Amino acid sequence: MGVTRRQLLWASAGIGAAGALAACSSGSGGSTDAKDSSSASQQPRSGGTLTVGALGKASSVTRDPHGTQSNESDYLILSLVYDTLAVPGEKTNTAPRLAASWKPSEDLKTWRFTIAEGAKFHDGTPVTADDVVWSLKRLRGTSAGASRLPGIKPESITAEDAKTVVLVSDYANAELPLLTRLTTFVLKKDTKDDQIASAPGTGPFKLDWFRDGNARLVRNDDWYGGKVLLDAIEVRIFESPQAMANALLAGQIDVASNVGAVAARTAETRKDLQILRRPNDMAMPIVMRTADGPFADPRVREALRLTVDRDAMVKQVLSGYGTVGNDILGTGDPVFAKDIPQRGRDLDKAKQLLAEAGFDTSKTYDLITTEDIAGLAESATLFATQAREAGVKINVVKQDSKVFWDATWLKAPLYTTYWGTNDSVVFFASKTMVSEAGQNEAGWREPTFDEAYRKAIGAADAAERTKGLHQLQEIEFAKSGYLLWGMADGIDLAGKAVRDLPGLPGYGRVQLEKTWLAR
Repeated sequence: MGVTRRQLLWASAGIGAAGALAACSSGSGGSTDAKDSSSASQQPRSGGTLTVGALGKASSVTRDPHGTQSNESDYLILSLVYDTLAVPGEKTNTAPRLAASWKPSEDLKTWRFTIAEGAKFHDGTPVTADDVVWSLKRLRGTSAGASRLPGIKPESITAEDAKTVVLVSDYANAELPLLTRLTTFVLKKDTKDDQIASAPGTGPFKLDWFRDGNARLVRNDDWYGGKVLLDAIEVRIFESPQAMANALLAGQIDVASNVGAVAARTAETRKDLQILRRPNDMAMPIVMRTADGPFADPRVREALRLTVDRDAMVKQVLSGYGTVGNDILGTGDPVFAKDIPQRGRDLDKAKQLLAEAGFDTSKTYDLITTEDIAGLAESATLFATQAREAGVKINVVKQDSKVFWDATWLKAPLYTTYWGTNDSVVFFASKTMVSEAGQNEAGWREPTFDEAYRKAIGAADAAERTKGLHQLQEIEFAKSGYLLWGMADGIDLAGKAVRDLPGLPGYGRVQLEKTWLAR
């Protein structure tokens, strides 16, 4: 299983797999409910301990910020202790964090990142370019390193001076800073592997203690990013959304992350709780392998897309907490191609395409899934029922998570996947669809897509880049191996005392330095 794959799932996940906190608005505050519960006379104040429930299994705990993180709880803890170079922004897709600024060369291949003034590790040591270079090379050296920093070779990461890090891309890339938002956690240079668990970070919180996936983090009063309001954050690990929701209802935690639609329905009658809804937070596509096998013919893939009753999927699988998808990843991007006509259900056309492709409808095809997140296995079952109406017999196979990520993901002819991020078109193109992508889930090799991708990200002019990204989405819509039937809302529950939970998607959800408690 690719390390970055798992990190991205937790860093940016929606229901059942997301990073910690978000709201239904796209601003910096909490949800509409959270804002209404906070009167204008209440001013943000310091103090208090926020207790956050997060999903995970004690058997899968990791302490390495560059390692395999299959637990949401681990990623939340690491994201509060360690900073990335950039983060999702309120006004732009990419905003400064540990890197205060960046500047490209004229050809968009060489980027210089300047470290934030006053950035220090928790032990008081100043952060230097050498620390960042060492950390990025360590990140790049992982098994999924090529997909973490696409187009950046280890030798192309250097320090120009004490405060300047230079990244040289193999090709022109106007969107390179976006790639530094999720997993570019910075550690001190030459930190040994057996010291990682106690290595000081640079983030707004410092690790106080860690026990079996649970942790207490205390405020970093010397954080370069500004004043941190909470005294501490306690992260408690839960193996199921239901157990986490019950803990919130019992008053044992302040926030239950990603509890799903069932818990949200229950909480609707509780005036002492906030329902924090993140529209279109998680992509739950079905992957059809394009490189070989029964779904290699694009007519077959188109047929399967036409068998789906998307409205029914959203209504039944997501209990209405979601929206219909159109087979294009990156729905949260400002340049998402909303003008591409919505693909609907057409069983007659599906049957015609299957016949033209010579698809063997006498066989039964396995659709492999997991129960990693709420609704995933259910989506596979409902899709199988719908596909049968077009003459396609599908057998749903549920696998243990470890088996799925080790043996099925990137390899099987037909399987479900999920991306806990509503990120940019470029993000998904670079991670999962260009021919050389390290996490090319469908084994897709499409020269016109590769060409459109390079042309789009290499465009210095924003309007030209937007035009190129639109072409990219047109190709994806027509030919890719994805069947994206819907986008699930992310749903968190919080007590009424919680204020200013972050409202940004992805990694932005773990930016809790401005969250406070009105009690």
